[in-house]
Amino acid sequence: LFLGGIDAVEFPIKFTPKKPGCYHCQIILKSSCDIRVYEIECVVNEDQADAQLEFLIPAYQTVTQEIPISNLSSEDWRFEAILEGQGFHGPPAINVPVGGTVPYPLTFRPIAEN
Repeated sequence: LFLGGIDAVEFPIKFTPKKPGCYHCQIILKSSCDIRVYEIECVVNEDQADAQLEFLIPAYQTVTQEIPISNLSSEDWRFEAILEGQGFHGPPAINVPVGGTVPYPLTFRPIAEN
């Protein structure tokens, strides 16, 4: 928030929704010479549980699992992937358009132990 184009004032807001939905809020700031009205909209999606993948394959076989990434927001998403763990491979980034679902191909290529 800028006042007079020079000073800045922090205006922290804590939002703790009880359930998914669209929440609207109006903040009115008044002074002796100014009135400002800010409209805020918060969109809360449902909680999603952590996912767990289990790969069951014959020894030394490669397997690919398509992980669907769904974009329920109002903006396109670009995801950058950071894979940890030996033998896992996938694209470094994917783009998911608004309202779309794009599969992320996670591949596990086992390395033979010596």
